[in-house]
Order: sequence, then structure tokens, then C-alpha cells
Amino acid sequence: MALQRAIKPLDEPDAQPPSGNAVAATAPREARPQPRSDATRATLLTGPILPTLLRLALPTMVVLVAQTAVNIAEAYYVGFLGTDALAGVAMVFPVFMLMTMMSNGGLGSGVSSAVARAIGAGRKQDADALVFHALALAVIFGALFTAGTIAGGPALYRALGGKAGALDAALKYSNYLFAGAIPVWIVNLQAAALRGSGNVRVPAAVTLIGALVMIPASPILIFGLGPVPRLGIGGAGIAFGLYYGAAMLFLTRYMASGRAGLTFRFVPLKRQLFADILRVGIPTAVNTVLTNLTVILVTGAVGLFGTTALAAYGIASRLDYVMIPILFGLCTATLTMVGVNIGAGETARARRIAWTSAFVGLALTGTIGLSVALDPPLWLHLFSHDAEVLRDGTIYLRIVAPAYAALGFGFVIAFAAQGAGHVLWPFIASLARILVAAGCGWIAVGRFGAGMAGLASMVAASLVAYAAICAIVMLSPAIWTRGRR
Repeated sequence: MALQRAIKPLDEPDAQPPSGNAVAATAPREARPQPRSDATRATLLTGPILPTLLRLALPTMVVLVAQTAVNIAEAYYVGFLGTDALAGVAMVFPVFMLMTMMSNGGLGSGVSSAVARAIGAGRKQDADALVFHALALAVIFGALFTAGTIAGGPALYRALGGKAGALDAALKYSNYLFAGAIPVWIVNLQAAALRGSGNVRVPAAVTLIGALVMIPASPILIFGLGPVPRLGIGGAGIAFGLYYGAAMLFLTRYMASGRAGLTFRFVPLKRQLFADILRVGIPTAVNTVLTNLTVILVTGAVGLFGTTALAAYGIASRLDYVMIPILFGLCTATLTMVGVNIGAGETARARRIAWTSAFVGLALTGTIGLSVALDPPLWLHLFSHDAEVLRDGTIYLRIVAPAYAALGFGFVIAFAAQGAGHVLWPFIASLARILVAAGCGWIAVGRFGAGMAGLASMVAASLVAYAAICAIVMLSPAIWTRGRR
């Protein structure tokens, strides 16, 4: 059994001991404390599940909530620029979240899963090499997002209902925001690699510091202060680029120093290591595309109601994305723990971790969703006091927010499956979600004239369907009896 074997230090060089008595030379080696990477691995394999899960998840959850506060603050600041600006941000926001979720939870999950399974199996060199492979992928995908939004942004935002001032605001915000796509991808994949190794504190600290800088920096660039000119909605995009550029430089230097548990260095690119990342990363990235495409298509359906409804939906649905950072902190811990245990052959423990995590996710998102459903203005008043915006936003939240419990349950299970190297059922669940929310939603609005209540009902039903299909993961013998390393 993996838990009964002595664990060789993963970063110990294969050098000959000094000359002299062999016993004397060996004794100090046995007394030497475990390297941090070995101690972390042992904890993930033997520690109590819930305390270990929370210890890994809480730092990431706290700082991602802080980062979400940045997004909320930005929407608050942009609200002072008028309804057109608010609608413009509402159109761009799903695309930005698509990039964030693809890099953190899509390709990032592939990186975390590959690193965690390599560490669980004792392959430290492969774990280090995966960092450089992740960086190469980050540059490619970041460049694709920059080019894609510049070339396709005008058509996309028009299709989402953007007109006149709202379209102009969306294009300006989008161009500035996605100019920094490569640093965003690099930072998120670097953080994913660190989390896969069990190092959650440094990525968390970088995110927290970024949030503390962004909250005051964003309004300064938006409204101007002293020598800083008023940049309007473009200033919000520039603030993101400045933060991610600085974070990229810091994490690269930190990981190259060897103090991170993982070591960044240039290595020959290997097809096998790319495959190890992409086997989980590509299907999971497709899942995130489907998730965000759901929001984009529903946004398009709401656009049929007019600019006011579009602004209301943008505000109300932003709560969907508050759920994601909270869940993401829990999910990255789940993925790491499941991945390490699968790599070590401890599949029964991996399954217990998945169940425990799923019910924690249900409790967290269910509590938040129920609170907002009971008092929607608690959330909506952060962004607008327009009576029509509040009316449509209230309708949406009272129907959709209670279903966030289902979102939390299914989302965590999907990440547990990724940690085990399996992605089929989460993919099917995401496909079902888009068919119900967007497909049925468009039919309800376009053919039967349903209002916001009908569209919101389709969104809520899609979350329940998503959770039900993801639950099949927990019943699949293929995942929890043999696992993939």
C-alpha cells in the first residue's frame, strides 16, 4: 500500500554519501526532516479529510472572494458612467469570465490534475517539467483570446444586443481588457501548478494583494486623479492588465528560485506531458466554454427585452460568478486531494474526499442563494436603484438563486472527476445545461413570448439538470476503482 511505503524525498539528489563509515553516513540521512513537498504529500494521503480540505481551500476561497469584490467594485464604479456603460460591461463580462474559467478551471484543471497525479506517483521531475509546458500553453491560448476579441468582438457584442452607446462602451472595455490576455493565462496556469502541488498560500497571497491594489487603482484610472487622466470604461481594463503583468513577473521569479515546491526551468517539450495536461484540460475547457456560452446565449435572449433588461440581467447574473470563486477555492483543493490519492492508488479515499467536498459546496452556495432569493435588493442595490432594473433583477434572482445549491454540488463533483482524470460526465452535464438554459430559454422567449420569469425558470432548471448528471460520477466504478495516473 502507498501509505505503508517509506517515501523517498522527491527533491533529494542521487549523489553518493561522503566517504567513511556507512552506518554513520546513513544515520543523518534517516534523521533528516522530510522536505516540504514530501510532508505535503503525506498529509494529502493520510490527513483527516475535512480539516485537510478546508486548510487547502480556505486561503484560495478568501482571496478569490476578495478578487470577486474587485469585480463588484468595478461594476459599482462603472455604474456612475451610466446605463450604456453598465450594459457594455454586462456584454463583455461573460467573455472575460470565459477566459478566466478556461485558464483557471479549464486548462488550469488539466495542469493541477497532471501535477497532483505526478506528485502522488512520486514523479517530481515530471511535476517540475509540467510548469514549463503550462507556460507554453498559456502563451498560445492568451494570444488566441487577444486576437479573437479584437477581430470578433464587434459582431459578438452586436449579436448580444449591443447598440449605439452600449456597443461603443463594450468595444472599448473589451479591447483594453483583452490586451493583457497572455499575462492572465500565464498567472492562472502558474497558480494552477502550485495548487496542484499543494502550495495554496502563494497563489492566494498574490491574488489578495492584487485585489487590494485593484480596488483603489480601478476608480483612479476610470475617473482620473491628479496627473492620471480620466480614461472612462477603458481604465477598468487597463487596471487588470497592470495587475496581471506584475503578478506574472513575481510568480515566474518565485518558481524559478526553487522555493515553491515546484521549480520552473526551461526543459525540452514532450508530447507526453502536453497530453497529460490536455487530456483533462481540453474537455474541461470545453465545459467552461459551454458554461459561459450558456450565459452569453441567455444574455442574447435577454437582449430581446431591451437595454434595461440587459443591464438587470448583467447585475443579477453577476451573482452566478460570485459562486464560481467560492466554489473554485473548494474545487482546487478537491482536485489536488483526489489527484494525489488517485496517483498513489488510494481510490477509496479519493471517493470519500469527493463526497465530502460536494456536500460542502452544496451548503455554501445554497446558503448564499437562499439569502439572496429572500431579499434580492440586498444584491441589486449595490449596482443600481433604477426601478425597472430592480424589477427585472428581482424576478431573476427569486427564481434562479435557490438553484445555486445544485450548482455547488455538481460543480465540485466535476472537479473531483477531473482530479481522477475523467471528464465525460461533467461534459455531458455542461451540454445539458446549455440545452436547457439557452436552447429552451430562446424558445420560451422567441416563440412563446415568455418574459424574464420564464427565462429564469429555464436557467434554474438547467442547474438542477447539471447537478443530477454530475452525480453519476460518484456512481461510476470506472472512476473510483481503478483511476488514471
